[in-house]
Amino acid sequence: MGRSSSSSSSSSSSSSSSSSSSSSSSSSSSRSGKRKDSDGKRPQEINVVGQKLQELPLAQVVTTAGITVESEDAPTSWPRMSLNIYPEEVHKAELGDPAYYPEIDQYCDKIHRACKGFGTDEKALIAILGTKNAVERSLIAFRYPQMHSKKLKDLMKKENSGDFGFATQLLALPSIEAEAKIIRKATKGLGTNDKLLYSVLCGRSNEEMNILKKTYFTQYSKDLISLVSSEVGGDLKKLLVACLQGIEEVFDPAYHTESKAKEDAHDFYKKGVGKTFGTDEAALFEIICKAPPEYLKMIDAAYVSERNVNLEKALVKCLRGKAEAAAVFHLNMKLKPYETIATLIKSTCAGLGTDELGLTCAVIRYQHVLQQVTMAHIDLFGKTIGDRIVKETRGDFKKLLLEVVRVAWPDTPAS
Repeated sequence: MGRSSSSSSSSSSSSSSSSSSSSSSSSSSSRSGKRKDSDGKRPQEINVVGQKLQELPLAQVVTTAGITVESEDAPTSWPRMSLNIYPEEVHKAELGDPAYYPEIDQYCDKIHRACKGFGTDEKALIAILGTKNAVERSLIAFRYPQMHSKKLKDLMKKENSGDFGFATQLLALPSIEAEAKIIRKATKGLGTNDKLLYSVLCGRSNEEMNILKKTYFTQYSKDLISLVSSEVGGDLKKLLVACLQGIEEVFDPAYHTESKAKEDAHDFYKKGVGKTFGTDEAALFEIICKAPPEYLKMIDAAYVSERNVNLEKALVKCLRGKAEAAAVFHLNMKLKPYETIATLIKSTCAGLGTDELGLTCAVIRYQHVLQQVTMAHIDLFGKTIGDRIVKETRGDFKKLLLEVVRVAWPDTPAS
């Protein structure tokens, strides 16, 4: 894996999207949660972040504004870089070039009125912040202090509390700043929320990782690699530091060949399951971090051909605990990102009690791709993300999360 990586690319937003696995396409006709029109049929077009996506039959890949939609008849293609979870407009705004439009000022004024005087109009905040996409929320966050001389996140912190309060704080931040706040939340105080931390850092594109590192340093005056190194140890530390380095290579068919995939699959075995004494975890992490999704799929196929098990099973056999969970998450964010995000959301509602923090962060972070994630969630678990939220949450917190999901999936149930 000696290829140099590219830290950013002007085309990474459109090329980084990944198609959902087609293994469950046979059940696609029975998905009860899919959008339907008044005649009970699926609509021909879906409006996502202001873009019209022509919906085609399920397994073809169509990419628009960084979003990938599946359909049935065209050849399957694999993304050449890891998934960008934010649209290109958010990246431009983070780099200091936001393009405002008149409605943004109106939204800012409505938020100001909702928080003015005694008490807070939570219903109005839900109607404004909850119903906006990632682009609009980022623009509101940039514009609000210009109009009202106060950062929107500080206003939300003052006006709201609990799970609802933290959700409004995330929605009041530009998308990458929201992720920086999540990392801060995961590492602040006694102990570290390892799952929350690795879910943000693993499986990211070089472009978004570089923006995230710069943003975290700007917001909290601390280097993200230094922070992670001080908060976690062992194999988990090795993996997260590798992820933070942003070493994923740009797929090059002349370099990432079938023969090289066989060599890397063999090397993965020798450094992992096939190693006589111990496991060379750093070598395994380097392979899965450097390999772009299309090439990682080739390595996985070569490993299956040689060993009759896939890379995920090999990682499970070699690793333990949080390092195992994080490595599998990272691998699958490259191979099947939408199913992996759907499984992450489901895991926040598993067992006794609900992980409201994890659920909040996942729903808000992944809103831009929640249409595809919801389709994967239906295929895997027989219900929509909205159905899960209705069952697991309550009050204004539930109403707010449902509105966030409804932006991507209009058939989300009412609270």
